[in-house]
Amino acid sequence: MEIKYESVVPWGRTFEEYVDMFNLTEVDLDKSILGCGDGPASFNYTMKEKGKEIISIDPIYQFTNDDIAKRIDETYQDVIEQTEQNKDKFIWTTIKDVEDLGRIRMSAMEKFLADYDLGKQENRYLYAMLPNLPFEDKQFDLALSSHFLFLYTDNLSLEFHIEAIDEMLRVAREVRIFPLLDLNGVRSLYVDEVINKYSEIGYSVNEVIVDYEFQKGGNTMLKMAQKR
Repeated sequence: MEIKYESVVPWGRTFEEYVDMFNLTEVDLDKSILGCGDGPASFNYTMKEKGKEIISIDPIYQFTNDDIAKRIDETYQDVIEQTEQNKDKFIWTTIKDVEDLGRIRMSAMEKFLADYDLGKQENRYLYAMLPNLPFEDKQFDLALSSHFLFLYTDNLSLEFHIEAIDEMLRVAREVRIFPLLDLNGVRSLYVDEVINKYSEIGYSVNEVIVDYEFQKGGNTMLKMAQKR
């Protein structure tokens, strides 16, 4: 059975997952970081706790805390049910089962919701969306895209991906994207086109193995930067 969502769903990952998905070192965590499409992840919350520099952008940040909580409630069961019906597409080791997945995701999203209003006041959560970001050229050291680009291949065009990556490369010195699979665990049709395009115009583009694999075969990220 296929996993299919009509739109991007709020589904929060943890700080520890970000570290593993993006091979983030202690040096990386001390950089100025932009999270693109972070949604209700707890990465920003934990970065703030650690005194690190982080801004997250997402269209969902136009809404109130209560609105986001309601949206999570509306979509949570659908995500859990579709995951249950497609258990064979995932590796159940670190995350033990679908029940454990739900617990981990809700814990991350509850941390986000507890931090959201303060984070909005501190401009750590900004209402913005790719491919148009309200930042200066090279304002950030590192831009991360978690579970948005490539994952939603059925929802987002190749043209959108190119425009989004162009914008991320404009505002950050380095871009990392994870995963390279679509929602059904198939390598996105766009990955090789993106690699070829940016390699041809002089960027350093590398597919890097990471210490994270939940979707079967989903253990690589795309790392992109201008060549020095």
